Amino acid sequence: MAKTPAAEIVVPTPEGGERAVRVSSPDRVIYPATERTPDVTKLMVAQYVAAVGVPLLRAVRDRPTALERWPGGVHPGMRLAQGPMDKDADGFYQKRIMKGAPEYAQTARITFPSGRTADELCPSEIAVLVWCAQMGTITFHPWPVRRTDLPGCLDRPDELRIDLDPQPGTDFRDVVRVAGAARELLAELGIRGYCKTSGNRGVHVYVRIEPRWEFADVRHAAIAFGRELEKRDDGVTTAWWKEERGERIFVDYNQNCRDRTIAAAWSLRAVPGAPVSTPLAWSDLSELRDPHELNLFTVPDRVADSGDPWGDMDHAAFSLEPLLDLWEAHPVELNFPPDHPKMPGEPPRVQPSRKVAQHWDADGNRVDDAG
Repeated sequence: MAKTPAAEIVVPTPEGGERAVRVSSPDRVIYPATERTPDVTKLMVAQYVAAVGVPLLRAVRDRPTALERWPGGVHPGMRLAQGPMDKDADGFYQKRIMKGAPEYAQTARITFPSGRTADELCPSEIAVLVWCAQMGTITFHPWPVRRTDLPGCLDRPDELRIDLDPQPGTDFRDVVRVAGAARELLAELGIRGYCKTSGNRGVHVYVRIEPRWEFADVRHAAIAFGRELEKRDDGVTTAWWKEERGERIFVDYNQNCRDRTIAAAWSLRAVPGAPVSTPLAWSDLSELRDPHELNLFTVPDRVADSGDPWGDMDHAAFSLEPLLDLWEAHPVELNFPPDHPKMPGEPPRVQPSRKVAQHWDADGNRVDDAG
């Protein structure tokens, strides 16, 4: 059988012109058909990215962005790499600019928690996003910082990200209820939150903040927010260890650590049916019953009809001080992710059910049994 020739997608440039992006193997199936959706090809993924290019670029523009790439598609049994040494996985995170990137692709030098640095893609136009789709990108994972002319800009987040993660035994109705409580709490603090589906079972709430604080401060603000939410809804938890979470909605405060990212607004997810992490008005979220209805086939029409519910997010940036005041009232540290350097005051990095108290010092460090 003859190979299908490459296709081209033409998108606008920031200067008002046009740019064509080549898409090879356009008929490669990226998402197999499900009961509610037909096959999704590589060309369809690229066309989707172009169709939502304006709001998607608004979400990632000038942000260092890791790419979740699935070159062979998202098929049953395929899995995402668990680290750089997991060479047999089908999907992986691309944190450094790829060889062969177009000359119009821009980068930003970011610093990982380990102190290592990398030149990461920093999207500046829609054509870059379509090219990423050509390279097998399903999901864009932007940092909560923006490249500007200000010194240290990549160390000062401009987003607080509240990740509401449903645990086993809970459902989407539970996470919608908690998201509503989160909105009310933010409003009481004089802060406006914006919501989106995660693209699977969760909900993300974003707050545009003044880029005055470091990652550690933003993480502490998220912890304080989660603790306050726990007081208002016994179906909420900030427990890091899964064995302690129960059937509750987990506020994943660690999504505000350096080098931790969340799927961008308008990104596809590597889940059957090509669901989209979709921004919504709060009234629309309260009425949504199945987040998988928001997918590659339905979201472009939604954008065309209703626009971007996050379109005015940059109109106001809020202070973290109300949340940092809550943190200072109870400045008790919680666990960091396992790949993050051990931090002062952090609890032991061991499951509570396996912890033997005498093996750990007051700072959460392992005590050598032989000592």
